[in-house]
Amino acid sequence: MSEVLRREIKYVSGVGEVRSRLFESELGIRTIGDLLMRYPYRYIDRTRTFRLSEIDESMETTFVRFRCRVVGRSFVGEGRKQRFVAEVTDPTGTAELVWFQGVKWIEKRIELNREYMVFGRPSIFKGRISLVHPEIEPIEQALSRKEESGFQGIYSTTEKLSAVVTLKAMHTIVQSAWRIVEGDANAFSDPLPATLRQRNGLMSLREAIYNIHFPQSAELLRQARYRLKYDELLGVQLMIQARRTARQKRGGGFIFPRVGEAFNTFYKEKLPFALTGAQQRVIKEIRADMVSGKQMNRLLQGDVGSGKTMVAFMSMLLAVDNGFQACIMAPTEILARQHYASMARFAEGVPNVRVAILTGSSKAKERRAALEGIASGEVNILVGTHALIEDRVQFANLGYVVIDEQHRFGVEQRAKLWTKNQQPPHILVMTATPIPRTLAMTLYGDLEVSVIDELPPGRQPIRTYHYFDSLRLKMFGFLRNEIAKGRQIYVVYPLIKESEKMDYKDLEDGFESLSRDFPLPQYRITVCHGKMRPEDKDAAMKQFKSGEADILVATSVIEVGVDVPNATVMVIESAERFGLSQLHQLRGRVGRGGNQSYCILMSGEKLSKDSRARLDAMCATNDGFELSELDLKLRGAGDIHGTQQSGEAFELNIANLATDTQIMELTRNDAIAILDADPRLEQPANASLRALRDRHSKRERIDFSDIS
Repeated sequence: MSEVLRREIKYVSGVGEVRSRLFESELGIRTIGDLLMRYPYRYIDRTRTFRLSEIDESMETTFVRFRCRVVGRSFVGEGRKQRFVAEVTDPTGTAELVWFQGVKWIEKRIELNREYMVFGRPSIFKGRISLVHPEIEPIEQALSRKEESGFQGIYSTTEKLSAVVTLKAMHTIVQSAWRIVEGDANAFSDPLPATLRQRNGLMSLREAIYNIHFPQSAELLRQARYRLKYDELLGVQLMIQARRTARQKRGGGFIFPRVGEAFNTFYKEKLPFALTGAQQRVIKEIRADMVSGKQMNRLLQGDVGSGKTMVAFMSMLLAVDNGFQACIMAPTEILARQHYASMARFAEGVPNVRVAILTGSSKAKERRAALEGIASGEVNILVGTHALIEDRVQFANLGYVVIDEQHRFGVEQRAKLWTKNQQPPHILVMTATPIPRTLAMTLYGDLEVSVIDELPPGRQPIRTYHYFDSLRLKMFGFLRNEIAKGRQIYVVYPLIKESEKMDYKDLEDGFESLSRDFPLPQYRITVCHGKMRPEDKDAAMKQFKSGEADILVATSVIEVGVDVPNATVMVIESAERFGLSQLHQLRGRVGRGGNQSYCILMSGEKLSKDSRARLDAMCATNDGFELSELDLKLRGAGDIHGTQQSGEAFELNIANLATDTQIMELTRNDAIAILDADPRLEQPANASLRALRDRHSKRERIDFSDIS
């Protein structure tokens, strides 16, 4: 950064000592460079002057500018409620300007029969145009002043700062800052080589910075945004692709050359159903990694019910056939127990395969058998929760690790699995939360990605309906019909107890209501939520899985890992409270048998635009990847289920992963080409690119990229 950009912001006109401290404490802005690298998030168009007759209700959320003459002025009301009102007119109509604060000050600055330029947000009441606290300027002054741009940038701020620095004042301060740097030719050294800029048709960095703050036209604003997004995403991709290249060159992975007795016996004699084409493809991809001599680091995405557990088990058999142990770490006791039940069943009659389980609540006998078995090598597949990473868990020869629903573990927890062998094991991380392609390219750009994109044959699509609370009796009638057929039902609530702050349905009240409408002995209801003791939670789940209960009333604790083929209805209360990914996960708890299944989304009558969009999307499609793309657009990358624990800490200032797919792909390809020619960016021509990369590398908390 040049000397002028390092200059403190207090030297900028309109800031000073007091405001500079506020800028730093509220926004982290200390220097001129900090200020100019904080871009507007939208713009007010001051290029057009309206006539009063052109202003209507459609403009109430925008700003308008018009030229008018003051024809009347008066004080209305008394005391604190007193306001100052100016009546204005132009040849096409009239309007009123209203001030509730600073009335004495504004009254002295507005003269009868004088022309002014007015700027503000209009409201229309009974056909009357009104503007509250507008900007007003004598017409001579407005016409003589030269603006940097007809577009005024609007910058993100805080309540405390906005009380001192208005939108217009902020714009003026940025103008003053630019005047300080515009004469310095070295203020913005361009990090991109000229050949790269020319090939991609990018304007210079100086032009981009100027036009992002003071657009000279809508087209130049578009070009400026594109250029700054490109820089940001190229820096991210240089970091990610450099790590990926380094990991691939490092090699050091166990080689599993044999497809032996365990795998072949299971595949040829014990496989309970035919693999889908997607499952076969993914197993081949994993197999190729295991014989490459490089440590596998693969992300497996698969929608709920797509058969990821089977892929994990069969790939574990490859490790066993080559004399290694494998483990799978799940985020909850329920899911770990379910994996154990499935894998122990799969392993029956398969030679040389012994499966054990270890969780935080394992009884002494179970714990001792697991610890002794893995230490001696007698146990070659271990299923567990985070208990697997405890120091006392010592493997004889761990070669393969599967992490299920990996976003539920912190990066430090996942990293501890490295210490279980002197040489890093192969890693497969699995998620049932479909990750949008643009997000996967960024967060997981240094992983190989496999996708199971088809469901096992015989699965019927789940039918999803949205009911308002007014249709609750109709919903109850439907539930009774399903129970009469011998089916079971989930009812999920966002809260355990009633909340004063949130007007959502809660489990305790819902359980009482259901108990009245579905009385014993005809209907049997059980409860499961996160505040219960593990043994009580397990007892409730066993009761439901065994068919002893017709209805399971739960919170989203059952979002992952509950497999009850006879359950055909998922009722989600206050569905507007949940994100799309979570709704889709909950829906995936049904439809796991051969019977038609249903998901009923219950909500209040009043819904926000985003909430309605989520519920409509759930009713329109069962495609998890399609829903994940919409979720990214609605909620942003930082809120998408699982990304906040990804281990990445880069921040995007202007790029948007939901909308900038084209730039993302371009920068990824450019980064790969640049690093192919100069892997460490050591050539003098790439020094500025190295700085661009390091800007993101320094933001990382810790480099756990090698284990996803």
